[in-house]
Amino acid sequence: MGKNIIACRWRSYAPFEALAFKHLAGLGVRHVEIKLPDQDEVDGVKAELERYGLTASTLHGDCDIRRADIAERIERQMPILAALGTRLLFVSVRADETPLETAYARLRAAGEVAAAGGVTIVMETHPDLASNVEVTLATMEAVDHPNVRVNYDTANVYFYNHNVDSVEQLRPIVPYVAAVHLKDTGGGYREWNFPALGRGVVDFAGVFKVLDEAGFDGPCTLELEGVEGEIKTERLVCDRVAESLGYLRGLGRF
Repeated sequence: MGKNIIACRWRSYAPFEALAFKHLAGLGVRHVEIKLPDQDEVDGVKAELERYGLTASTLHGDCDIRRADIAERIERQMPILAALGTRLLFVSVRADETPLETAYARLRAAGEVAAAGGVTIVMETHPDLASNVEVTLATMEAVDHPNVRVNYDTANVYFYNHNVDSVEQLRPIVPYVAAVHLKDTGGGYREWNFPALGRGVVDFAGVFKVLDEAGFDGPCTLELEGVEGEIKTERLVCDRVAESLGYLRGLGRF
């Protein structure tokens, strides 16, 4: 059995997110990734998590480095992470027209604030600062802060790039990876095709091998975004999560 925390992103149930906690608990999942709640929602979210025996392994928050006040915005999120006992702030980061040196400096400042709260910021595999191995390495080396790390998405590297392999994209950056999204894909560039784990091209056994060799023990979170054009039903989204967990069980990871 792998030692990683296996979690599920609440949006994997979209548009039936209200089903997520109960269904996951019934499947034996104990960890979730959810949206960072507003301060006045914290008590209700905490109670709902406790009701189903769940913990928030990652919270999806905000890290808009295009704004000069990013450090203050990160600081405002720290009490919420503390209240829910969460140490990882999952974010998507874009520089856009912001000069890279400014973007890196702001990320470093955000990391300082996060460190003071015992939190690590984990950047999703997204443009334009973490879209592939080369870009991610450049960002991590320039920012050079232990509390700014990577949330590696096993499928997004195919979505945003041509002629890549998820295992080979992971290997050079694994020292910077603090969280993982387990997502499968048909492998096409900009193709919205994210089926149940095991139905696409991602070599999950190879991904886990790289993570294990690096001593990675962070959360591995199911992210199931579906297939373009399909009609989602409650049964479909629930079955897709269950099938994906069954696939992980077959790999000895759940």
